[in-house]
Amino acid sequence: MNKGPRDNRWYFRLMAPNTKGEKFAWLDPTSIYINGAAFHDLLDDLCNDLTLESIDVVAGLDAMGFVLGAGIATRIGKGFLPIRKAGKLCVQTDSASFKNYSGRTQDMEMRLPAFAPGTRVLLVDQWVETGGTMHGAVQLVEQQGGHVAGMAAIVMEENEQTNAYREKYSCVTAILPGTDWQQQCNAQYLESFKAYDPELAFPI
Repeated sequence: MNKGPRDNRWYFRLMAPNTKGEKFAWLDPTSIYINGAAFHDLLDDLCNDLTLESIDVVAGLDAMGFVLGAGIATRIGKGFLPIRKAGKLCVQTDSASFKNYSGRTQDMEMRLPAFAPGTRVLLVDQWVETGGTMHGAVQLVEQQGGHVAGMAAIVMEENEQTNAYREKYSCVTAILPGTDWQQQCNAQYLESFKAYDPELAFPI
């Protein structure tokens, strides 16, 4: 596949629109992960902007944050901590409640203990829309005496909650604030959907 200019974030156009209705997220970025070149370039772009000396462990948020978080952890030579939806872990856990993008209240859990007090944790999710899931993860890290070292995602949509995250934490996103891609994400519609072809994401 012809990727085009390296700084053009060419892989964004591989993302698929929602075809299944309102109860699902408005797009699916997982096609980026299927395509080897796309996934590796995404990881390059995210890891190049991280401050590695400020991170002790990478935490991925259930479920698709596992993919991105584990990829980042491997790239930067850190351990990986899954933060899970309630009822999935077979060990003692901490829990925290949050409201997801659909407005439903859910619980998240993290193993207890997961790390020593003072551990610096990078929180990773695939997509940050309302910030609810990320809020639950922040609570869990702080409940165990950890520090949020920053946040990483493909994109953070811009709203009151996510703007507060950018002010408080080091936030690294593949879709950069102030770009046309960011404005399209805020509107929850990508112009690339008009020419979307699933075969573009096939493994190469």
